[in-house]
Amino acid sequence: MSTVHIQTFTFNAFQENTVVVSDVEGNAVIVDPGCYSNEEAKILESYIKDQKLKVVGLLNTHCHIDHVLGNHWVKTTYGVELGIHPLELEGLNRVKEYAHVYGFEGYAVSPEPGYFLEDQSTLSFGESLVFQVLHTPGHSRGHVVFYLEKEGILINGDVLFAGSFGRTDLPGGDLATLKKSIHEVLFTLADETLVYCGHGPSTSIGQEKQTNYILQF
Repeated sequence: MSTVHIQTFTFNAFQENTVVVSDVEGNAVIVDPGCYSNEEAKILESYIKDQKLKVVGLLNTHCHIDHVLGNHWVKTTYGVELGIHPLELEGLNRVKEYAHVYGFEGYAVSPEPGYFLEDQSTLSFGESLVFQVLHTPGHSRGHVVFYLEKEGILINGDVLFAGSFGRTDLPGGDLATLKKSIHEVLFTLADETLVYCGHGPSTSIGQEKQTNYILQF
């Protein structure tokens, strides 16, 4: 029986998936909080209160605007430090310059990271919430995924989608690099690994190895 629970919420105009990972002791890590409006923040807050969770971590897979809109709210509400890959810092700081272009006039500027994530490092938030950090560039230069090996769970942001993959036409994106990350990092994981995506439904490594059209070119 799994000791970890995954709850996702779809927020903001980009339909981004915010992920809450919690354990049986009530510890919770929020990954890519996309909550922008007060209503969206209340949805996330209500879930945390109803489940009697204690937020112990805040992580970004990458720092495109739709994945960081709620960073400020999470930091100020729960007092946790932000963890990102160092190559995402420039992108995080640029969000405030272009947020209005996408209609996010009231963007609350993300806090600076409290620490940086390193490839192949391990983050532990209690005994059950153990994340292996894997650097998977291509969608952005410092994109990382979080692998919970014992649970067979991958929180993969915008690298791999169900039947698709992350766009590469944004700053820091590169198709050849993304394909390498998918083939040499993600596709080396067990086929039964459950993949939680930054947009759209979840999938599995095995399903994508069989059907994803990135394999066709």
